[in-house]
Amino acid sequence: MLLNSRGVSQCWCWSLKAAMSDRFVKPGNQEHGWNDPPQFSYGLQKETGGPKRNILNKRVHAPQLTGSGSEMQSAPVASVTPPRGIIPPPMDSVTPPSMCPRIPSDETAEAVELETEPCIEDVQEPLYWALNACRHTVKKQICDDVERRLKLFEDMWKSGKLSPLVKHRMHGLSQDLKSKNWDAADEIHRGLMVDHVSEVSQWMVGVKRLIAEARSLNPEQINNCTDPGS
Repeated sequence: MLLNSRGVSQCWCWSLKAAMSDRFVKPGNQEHGWNDPPQFSYGLQKETGGPKRNILNKRVHAPQLTGSGSEMQSAPVASVTPPRGIIPPPMDSVTPPSMCPRIPSDETAEAVELETEPCIEDVQEPLYWALNACRHTVKKQICDDVERRLKLFEDMWKSGKLSPLVKHRMHGLSQDLKSKNWDAADEIHRGLMVDHVSEVSQWMVGVKRLIAEARSLNPEQINNCTDPGS
């Protein structure tokens, strides 16, 4: 097990990075206005169950009136008078504790950024393994289109057009493909389309099609294909 300069194992850093990379808060849309609300990442939206909505279909009963109809019934309000000689503390001296959970921000995600980024060969190898497994049953036109988009993904990676978060999450997606964990791979694809659509829109459709075609194959067709990395 390799240790970095701080004595933290690389394996632990990878697991921490994977947990943080899909949970962050992006700043508001600066093009529309400075006071636009922040944009929550796909992982945070799923974790919190999406935006909360107020229920407005509850019926509010009309206040009951007395026999004369001029006065509303109301419960007597007991007035609290402090004892003589005791001055109550000012209202702003005690601040109630905040009930909002702390949400990791972009700075937190950058703080766990590793010194080295994933290798493009390690990311592409499981993707091409799944593509080769699909060529036996999937139409050639579809496979060729997926391959073209995978090459575009590689070109954008090598030319520095992909952010570190996209690279790390694509590494996790490829590892899920390698482990035949189709649901987890598809979930990462959804998160990338929500959080980084401007970076991944040109080639992610090919990755999405690859996941769908690979998960529809028979187990024998997958097992007969040489495992990546072997």
